[in-house]
Amino acid sequence: MAAGDGSDEVRVLQNLRGKIYDAKHLVPNKMRDFFCTINLDQEEVFRTQVVEKSLSPYFGEEFYFEIPRTFQWLSFYIYDKSVLQKDLRIGKVSIKKEDLCNYTGKENWFMLQPVDSNSEVQGKVHLELKLNELITDNGSVCQQLVVHIKECHGLPLINGQNCDPYATVSLVGPSRNDQKKTKVKKKTSNPQFNETFYFEVTRSSSYTKKSQFQVEEEDIEKLEVRVDLWNNGNLVQDIFLGEIKVPVKVLRNDSFQAWYLLQPRENGNKSSKTDDLGSLRLNICYTEDCVLPSEYYTSLRNLLLKSSDIQPISASAAYILSEVCRDKCDAVLPLVRLLLHHHKLVPFVAAVAELDLRDTQEANTIFRGNSLATRCVDEMMKIVGKHYLKVTLKPVIDEICESPKPCEIDPIKLREGDNVEINMENLRYYVDKVFREIVRSSISCPTLMCDVFYSLRHLAARRFPNDPHVQYSAVSSFVFLRFFAVAVVSPHTFHLRPHHPDAQTSRTLTLISKAIQTLGSWGSLTKSKLSSFKETFMCEFFKTFQEEKFTESVKKFLDDVSSTESKEPSGVSEPIHLKEGEMYKRAQGRTRIGKKNFKKRWFCLTSREFTYHKQQDKEPIFTIPIKNILAVEKLDENSFNKKNMFQVLHGEKPLYIQANNCVEASEWIEALCRVTRCNQRRLSFYHPSAFLNGSWLCCKATAESTEGCARCTADVPADTQIEIDGDRETERIYSLFTINRSKLQKLEEACGSIAVYQGPRKEPDDYSNFTIEDSVATFHTLQQIIDTVEKLDESHEKYQKKRSSSAKYGSEENPIVL
Repeated sequence: MAAGDGSDEVRVLQNLRGKIYDAKHLVPNKMRDFFCTINLDQEEVFRTQVVEKSLSPYFGEEFYFEIPRTFQWLSFYIYDKSVLQKDLRIGKVSIKKEDLCNYTGKENWFMLQPVDSNSEVQGKVHLELKLNELITDNGSVCQQLVVHIKECHGLPLINGQNCDPYATVSLVGPSRNDQKKTKVKKKTSNPQFNETFYFEVTRSSSYTKKSQFQVEEEDIEKLEVRVDLWNNGNLVQDIFLGEIKVPVKVLRNDSFQAWYLLQPRENGNKSSKTDDLGSLRLNICYTEDCVLPSEYYTSLRNLLLKSSDIQPISASAAYILSEVCRDKCDAVLPLVRLLLHHHKLVPFVAAVAELDLRDTQEANTIFRGNSLATRCVDEMMKIVGKHYLKVTLKPVIDEICESPKPCEIDPIKLREGDNVEINMENLRYYVDKVFREIVRSSISCPTLMCDVFYSLRHLAARRFPNDPHVQYSAVSSFVFLRFFAVAVVSPHTFHLRPHHPDAQTSRTLTLISKAIQTLGSWGSLTKSKLSSFKETFMCEFFKTFQEEKFTESVKKFLDDVSSTESKEPSGVSEPIHLKEGEMYKRAQGRTRIGKKNFKKRWFCLTSREFTYHKQQDKEPIFTIPIKNILAVEKLDENSFNKKNMFQVLHGEKPLYIQANNCVEASEWIEALCRVTRCNQRRLSFYHPSAFLNGSWLCCKATAESTEGCARCTADVPADTQIEIDGDRETERIYSLFTINRSKLQKLEEACGSIAVYQGPRKEPDDYSNFTIEDSVATFHTLQQIIDTVEKLDESHEKYQKKRSSSAKYGSEENPIVL
């Protein structure tokens, strides 16, 4: 059973996707090398490639990841890349989490804001505040404010390391500023202060220095408690980490204890100009899904899964979803994953492709648009074809990136000393090699992809019976143009490479991708279409390819991948490459001074083993067979005062690993849990902290062999290639229907009008953008959708009420925002 299917708990899940397009008018006003990062508060979770020598860099990079923690701000930073010095932050776009819904699914230009330390904050602080009444020796009443600063959580890293935080606690008013300071806590992002400070709030009437200071009872309205967090700089300037301000008037004679989110200083950017830094174009889609237990989705799930059986397909729930969403991509992502998870994707794709073909008038434009059918196939290939791409392209892409040869053949872009003939030979060598790997790869093509291609091929042949080439172009338009060619030009996006290639290698990959598109486009060579190339240099290059063997190789490959016949087994199956990347691991031995340290290593996970290496492509220096992994769990930060740590438990001592950010840590834990879920010896309990100085930090047990003190948390799907949470995808679809409820109602009204009034349409604008082939069938499905959505509304409302009553405002899970 997949994650989420059958779950009895309500889960709140977040994800972020979108695209970083380009920036313009950046300062300094000269050609520089730029890159862009995505940060959750102050934690970097994504970085684009470096765009060299530009004033208006085009990044063109898509992003998608799960967000495993709470956050206040989503920020995009533009950096000026430096070789010898620290990279310079030019400016930023920061959006509060609460405001992300205003930009979802929209392409926007954002003005860059200045970056200064007073505005760069994250984390929260736990305070207890109390007003006491004291009776003085002469009998008068005096009020005393007690501030107990307990702890902080989630403070940012400073230069990649845990900070040395301390807090200043102040009572501030029109005529006073009493300040006190905690002790400095070393190397921690979650300091435990547990210090109490006392402030006199109301002076007694007998106070002798009235001329200097006096606070009457009503002046409490003007007092506030201010807590500032700082990183102790020792020999350099202290760094501001955030502040909170609490009005004393909210206390009166009561005690109040709560968590508060740290805020930037109010005057953080007042002195800076915001119109001189440039702007950044972004498309952002943030979603937060409240996933209910599985049984709540039964009606909606069944309604969606029977879509391929509905006649006509335009009257189905799945098709209606794509009609009411402003961006079809919003509908396609969860829809494809849900149908794929329940083995209903192939008949649905065939049905919508047949509808697509009815509107296609010329065979040479088949499946060239962004219709529901083409987008469904694109998304299917991304999900199902991950391993196929790796076994086919990764070795040759590695060769191109690690031992690059000059391949520029555009006379305008040639560098001094370049030889265009040699470059053309180099490019031809790479194109031949990539092409050869592709046309020999049919044995590895996933069965689901073959089934979809088989349907598309025969639908196309039936639509254009007099065109012998159309059955091949129907398949090549996907597998070459939308799959292999895209993966070649963006290997990092498809996890074929861990990092962005440099500018010269990116240019080489672009030229190779263009060549693969042309060679794979059925008929491009045989129909003498070379003259249609915009670039004359590409036309000259392809004259060397006009050979019968290329078209015959493509034809055979397309025949193979669009066949439903079973393939010959290729002997021992290769291990599936799942994930790789650079992280830090705690040394198993000891250093000369007797302390265990952390070392940077290259980690690789396959379906057979988990290894780490000194460097990428080097022999492994440590290997754990997958069958030997007993558990994979997070590690408490207090173990080594390091964030984003997790542990791999196996036969020997635990392997402690630190990822580079929270997103990466979550992805590694999920991948490792998924591939080891069926291990027979998996543990039920583990230790959340490390064994140090003779005891477990979590339970204080002194025997290293003591059974774990916390229950293991892993509960993920066993499928190592495709991880799909069916309930979450259904919840996402419910949210889309909810957002577009007005369009559902408008479509319902349109169907009713058509069914009742058969004459000319009086107000076509109300429904002319909808596809209504059968108004009665569509109306019936719409009623089912609206009824199902309303029932889910009720379930969500009940949960939200329950959550509101149980989640105390000011708790660690629901901190106060001032």
